[in-house]
Amino acid sequence: MHKLFITTIISLFLILQLQAQDYRKTEQGIKTVLKDIDLEIQFFNPATARVIKVPHGQSYQKESLSVVSDPQNVNFTVTKKGSTLLLKTEEIVVNVDFNNGQVSFADKKGKNLLTEKGTPVFTPFNDAGDDTYRVKQAFLLEKDEPVYGLGILQNGKMSQRNENRNLVQGNVEDVVTFIQSVKGYGLFWDNYSPTHFADSPAETSFESEVGDLVDYYFMYGGHADGVIAQMRQLTGQVPMFPLWTYGFWQSRERYKSQKELLEVVEKYRELEVPLDGIIQDWQYWGNNYQWNAMEFLNPEFPNPKQMVDEVHSKNANLIISIWSSFGPQTKPYRELDSKGLLFNFQTWPESGLETWPPNPEYPSGVRVYDAYSAEGRDIYWKNLTRLHDLNIDGWWMDSTEPDHLHFKPEDMDTRTAMGSFRKVRNAYPLMTVGGVYDNQRKTSSDKRVFILTRSGFAGQQRYGANVWSGDIGSSWESFRNQIPAGLNFTLTGNPNFNADIGGFFVGAYNKTWNDGTATKNPHFQELYVRWIQQGAFTPMMRSHGTDIKREIYYFGEKGEPIYDAIEKAINLRYSFLPYIYSTSWDVTKNQSSFMRALVMDFAQDKKVWNINDQYMFGKSILVAPVVKAQYTTEKVVAVDESTGWNKQENTGNEQFHAVDFTESKSTQVYLPAGTIWYDYWTNQKYNGGQEITRETSIDNIPLYIKAGSIIPLGPKVQYATEKKWDNLEIKVYAGADGAFTLYEDEFDNYNYENGVYTEIPFVWNNGARKLTIGERKGNYEGMLSNRTFTIVLQDGTAKKVSYNGQKLDVKF
Repeated sequence: MHKLFITTIISLFLILQLQAQDYRKTEQGIKTVLKDIDLEIQFFNPATARVIKVPHGQSYQKESLSVVSDPQNVNFTVTKKGSTLLLKTEEIVVNVDFNNGQVSFADKKGKNLLTEKGTPVFTPFNDAGDDTYRVKQAFLLEKDEPVYGLGILQNGKMSQRNENRNLVQGNVEDVVTFIQSVKGYGLFWDNYSPTHFADSPAETSFESEVGDLVDYYFMYGGHADGVIAQMRQLTGQVPMFPLWTYGFWQSRERYKSQKELLEVVEKYRELEVPLDGIIQDWQYWGNNYQWNAMEFLNPEFPNPKQMVDEVHSKNANLIISIWSSFGPQTKPYRELDSKGLLFNFQTWPESGLETWPPNPEYPSGVRVYDAYSAEGRDIYWKNLTRLHDLNIDGWWMDSTEPDHLHFKPEDMDTRTAMGSFRKVRNAYPLMTVGGVYDNQRKTSSDKRVFILTRSGFAGQQRYGANVWSGDIGSSWESFRNQIPAGLNFTLTGNPNFNADIGGFFVGAYNKTWNDGTATKNPHFQELYVRWIQQGAFTPMMRSHGTDIKREIYYFGEKGEPIYDAIEKAINLRYSFLPYIYSTSWDVTKNQSSFMRALVMDFAQDKKVWNINDQYMFGKSILVAPVVKAQYTTEKVVAVDESTGWNKQENTGNEQFHAVDFTESKSTQVYLPAGTIWYDYWTNQKYNGGQEITRETSIDNIPLYIKAGSIIPLGPKVQYATEKKWDNLEIKVYAGADGAFTLYEDEFDNYNYENGVYTEIPFVWNNGARKLTIGERKGNYEGMLSNRTFTIVLQDGTAKKVSYNGQKLDVKF
């Protein structure tokens, strides 16, 4: 009783003190009351502030699923000026207005960056028996201020201004409640329930279905790379992928037997077309009642260990499809069900029979597991070890949204280990992918985790995951949409993105074309070639889809235009592997990005702010893919992840006219201002800030190199590690100073985390026309102690030098 009395007196004293001072300073920031709202501001670092708002007197508990960093001890000052409280660090100023209850943000010089509009809206809501709120906060953006992010959206847009979107995970759209501005700031709305993003001239807002509090992070980076660095510091850094993951991947829905899969690898080796990865899609487990059994129960795969070993003997790698759901006749289903860790809403596949449409008389009984449960994630991994023990190289985690069919509002009341499904809906992919990554890292460090997954959320970059854009249709519009989708996903801090090259559902392209395959249809041939050329400049070059076989030999033979164009694109990818792998290190070490929206590097050029069909790949290569049909007409293909399976709609006897793919065509390319550009193919020089007409052919993707770039080119190989990088060509593009770091390690395992790698710095002094190859830093077992570099300027001037790890100057 005595203790209770003292506690009450202390509480009253603190309340009176707070009212008297208007605020209370804490170790990380301040606490105050504004218009019946309890406000707390925490500095996580000098450039990132967390804003927490709850109705006055309400208690809350929250452990972020995305944020993994803790608030730092940041030096900051608090100054009261009239009705405004100014919190200032060495990087940002946070203003708290006691009159209107709004918080605003400025840079260290006081330049306004972002201002709240009004106070938050808390609407009482009963969430499956829990009293909580629907929460909303609005902000004011400048009239012409572009913002980017929100995840993988299929709207074809770069800036997400004037967008009105319900953000919820789906098959072809992956949402991240994060935006960043051309002004150099980012805003992460830390909420996992379905969230409505709305932008209009009046306001920009986030409104979430469930939230005990308004919780968001403001971060200032000065530019896009700086914002991404802040976001990754907050939500996790990007681990390295193995070198082989940057080679070419072949896939199909699906290889129906062990024999069929091995024949594909063998055929690529016979044709001497490079290949590093092959993927086994679903139903290697047998029928749908055994869905995702995580073992080979299909008799067409009689010896999976032999299959994996044979793939490896051909110097290729295998990843395999696993899902977030299980059939009732599987071991994981029984164990998870016994512990109440399976959800009851409808998911894919609906029927136990492999027919379309699904036969409701034979329901599959497949159920999604509770990935929010630590025990559930451990059970998932325990069963996955059956495949891991076969030495399979990575995981294709499908349906990580997860699939949710025939939605009913009451489905969202489903209980999870972290509350209702509604409360944590959008974080499902983060949790299930994270469970595999964390458990594999605990198991072994000999092989880097590689996960290909269909959905992603804020923070997922820390889990060794490359997110693809789902079961998209095959059309020129769909192809064009993937570029801004990948760029906006990158701008949320997630650098690893890819799409099904050629589109998943072929739809109307798949008429009866002589042998019954769209690979003989010139309309599809042109689309596929342009898509695979663009896919060579994404973090994962992967050909995949249903309806038809995508392997190169179904498109013709060597010497024919389409076959040759596909082979050229694949070989082009491999020639850039030293550049790509070094860029991967730049992503991991320096928070960089692979696919870079032009606004990231040329923000001062307003013409690039909304360019959605060009981008930088790494910091040197401008990619300007041909995204419109030139030899054929564009077909409108209306398919989606539901109707695309109905093959009856995609048959016919449409004929086509012969197409001359040897004709020359042209396309328009915009070269950003502020630098000199060189055509990669011709070395022709251009000044930036202009649109040019580029002659094209079916086997050519327009590429431009920024002046000052240094690009290492690798040898011609059949797989990524076939030849050592002991005689690299180093292309130097004069016209500006430049630098590049060539990174090498053991190409797999996690020894790099302990400093087992090398860096060789290259610096170009344009005024002196001198390339300095710096002293090699670091070492690892088996590294190249001596090597040859052939230095080639863009004008063709070349010098060959021997390098033993010591500093070397090469004058031109």
